[in-house]
Order: sequence, then C-alpha cells, then structure tokens
Amino acid sequence: MHALGRDFGAALRGGDLVVLTGPLGAGKTTLTRGIGEGLGVRGPIQSPTFVIARTHPSLGEGPSLVHVDAYRLGTDGELDDLDIDFARSVVIAEWAAPYAAAVADAWWEIEIERGWSGTGVDTACGTAGPHVADMEDAAPRTLRVSRRP
Repeated sequence: MHALGRDFGAALRGGDLVVLTGPLGAGKTTLTRGIGEGLGVRGPIQSPTFVIARTHPSLGEGPSLVHVDAYRLGTDGELDDLDIDFARSVVIAEWAAPYAAAVADAWWEIEIERGWSGTGVDTACGTAGPHVADMEDAAPRTLRVSRRP
C-alpha cells in the first residue's frame, strides 16, 4: 500500500482530491503515508480520526497534503467548513464519498477491500497478539481506482 501510494502521490498535483473508502485496517492511512512520501511533504502522517484534518506542508515547491477523516462529518457543508484550500493542496479524504461533489468537480476515488489471511481474527482494532497482526497485515487488498464523476 505504501509503495503504491508513493507512486500515485508523485503523479498528483495541487487541486487533486482523492477519496478513500474501505474498512478499518484496510490500509487507507498507509496508502496516504506513501502519497505523502511521493509528494515530498512533512510527516509523520497519522490518522486524522480525532482531529478530522491534518495539513502536511511541502518540503519543497510542491503542494501541501491535507489528510481528512470525514467519518464523523454529517453533511457536505461540514467538509466545506473545514476551510481547506482545495485548489492548491492535494486532499486525501477518508470516508468522504458522499461529500466529494460538494467540494470538487472531479476527483479520484480509491475503494480498498481487505481480505483476511485465514487466521479468523480481525486485528484492525488491535485485539490480537503481534504475531497474528503481522499475518493479517499480509492479507491481500483489492483496489478499485476510478476518476469521478
């Protein structure tokens, strides 16, 4: 996920919106870390779950990365109220599919499906020991990348 994000991030430009959808533990934040590396932004990139949005400035001449967790937003107006510079930043927005059309004319949508490696344990919330978590991290992911609308 990280390597894919790095390659994808190198191709993104200011004004790009990327909407990420997938279950907990699917790799949305790992993908975003790679995108940040590809863009050359200041890190570390962590999940914005509790702060809703984090801005990572460019370490060079490129755009900033704004990482949004829209899970707790109730309307597209709340996404707009975050006062994000969508025109000059690369915005990675988790759980924002219902709101994307309110803030952009076009966007990338990446849907991640996470398989399980056969242990029968969901480690997305850290409920198993480290050896099981390592095995689950190796579970296959399926990505659908599309350009919307």
